[in-house]
Amino acid sequence: MNVQKIITDRLRPDGGHDAIGVEKARTQLRTVYILLDEAMRERVWAAGDTFSMADCTAAPPLFYSAWAEPVDDIPYVATCRKRVMERPSFAHALREAKPYLHFVPKA
Repeated sequence: MNVQKIITDRLRPDGGHDAIGVEKARTQLRTVYILLDEAMRERVWAAGDTFSMADCTAAPPLFYSAWAEPVDDIPYVATCRKRVMERPSFAHALREAKPYLHFVPKA
């Protein structure tokens, strides 16, 4: 919901933006990042040392959420995101999605 709030606000016309709602969404998203960062300190993948369905489930939200609120300054989340994006299967999906990604408004 927070990612959707931030991304869809970019589609609003001038004068129709929800600055307060977007800031609240960013704060909540950063709170989730911090909690995830703490959880990922001791792990290579979401459920431990082995790539699993948990990582498959986390990949799309990690991909899109960084468009809403960057993760570069959250070290373990950034590393986890990079690792997932480099997985051959996900990298393949991203290549196939590339012609359509311009429909997602970026900051």
